[in-house]
Amino acid sequence: MENKTFAYVRVSSKEQNLSRQIDSMLQYVKDPRDIYCDKQSGKNFERPGYQALFYNLRSGDELYIHTLSRLGRNKTETKNQLIELQKKGVLVRVLDIPTTLMDFSAFGSLQRSIMEMVNNILIEVLSTIAEVERDNIRTAQKEGIQSAKKRGIHFGRSLTPYPDSWSADYKAWKNDQCSAISLIRKYNFSASTFYRLVRRWEKSQKIH
Repeated sequence: MENKTFAYVRVSSKEQNLSRQIDSMLQYVKDPRDIYCDKQSGKNFERPGYQALFYNLRSGDELYIHTLSRLGRNKTETKNQLIELQKKGVLVRVLDIPTTLMDFSAFGSLQRSIMEMVNNILIEVLSTIAEVERDNIRTAQKEGIQSAKKRGIHFGRSLTPYPDSWSADYKAWKNDQCSAISLIRKYNFSASTFYRLVRRWEKSQKIH
């Protein structure tokens, strides 16, 4: 089967226009039907156009995209998708990354190996960028939490206060003088809130 050239274009919303991207792809893709489109967020790859494209790609095919951000916004997922395309034997060419567009036909049989090497470098660069972004996010979150704690801001679920009669009611419950249901109804608690208070109380009182 003859190898084919495909393209993928995407905008983030239905109101945006795909014409500019499609026009730029027509110089590389012979048949407009081989240009797959989505008007959808790039946060993941659950897009009908892309899923149809991925299904139709075969080893030896080439895929043109305008920019890596058009393929996907999440760098980790984009990297993983490039790996999946590589496993399929698809060569990815990105218009704003000139190295991926270079013609290596002068190298004869080495052409494909060189293009695969270029794609590997693309994946490695994305991996590094994604890791740096994750580290930066973790650092910013850690610094933000520490700064907030210094200002007296606390995170996590706020603790439900004990009712004024809790100590006496707890003792009565433990001595089988009343039921848990009666206290849950009395305090208008959920069962999980009641038993969470019990565990917290017993831990603070060192009751076993």
